[in-house]
Amino acid sequence: MPILDDIKQLAEKNGTQLSEKKGVYTFKIMVAQRKAFMSLKTLEYIAQFRINDEQKEVKFTEMLKESGSGLSMGGDMDNMSPGFGFKAGVYKTGMSGRQGSIQEQSNLFGKTYEYKFDFGAVRKQIEAMAAGQGYKFSYQITAIGL
Repeated sequence: MPILDDIKQLAEKNGTQLSEKKGVYTFKIMVAQRKAFMSLKTLEYIAQFRINDEQKEVKFTEMLKESGSGLSMGGDMDNMSPGFGFKAGVYKTGMSGRQGSIQEQSNLFGKTYEYKFDFGAVRKQIEAMAAGQGYKFSYQITAIGL
């Protein structure tokens, strides 16, 4: 079975569709969502990879993306807003990738999310699929030029 088929099954198992644009495959998993009065914040795990069949290599990157919309009621004194606002943030992983549960990583956002998600599990599964089919697995820091 081609490695792409294995990864498609992994994406389906995690409840998401695999998309492709210019040879870069992406799947997103909604990790957590917070709803408050007239606002919504979402935390997504995004994995991107490119498969080079000629060199038998999979280049992989991952990131967390937090986005929000709606009315903002302000926050503590350091983060006060005038009452309306929109905030979006993206946090990328380092050289060794992101590990741990969502509770550990959500400290980056200053929020408390109710869900657990093992970031390393997706990366390890794709790495194992690559190795199982004789592909080299390369972790990339950024998605540009994968």
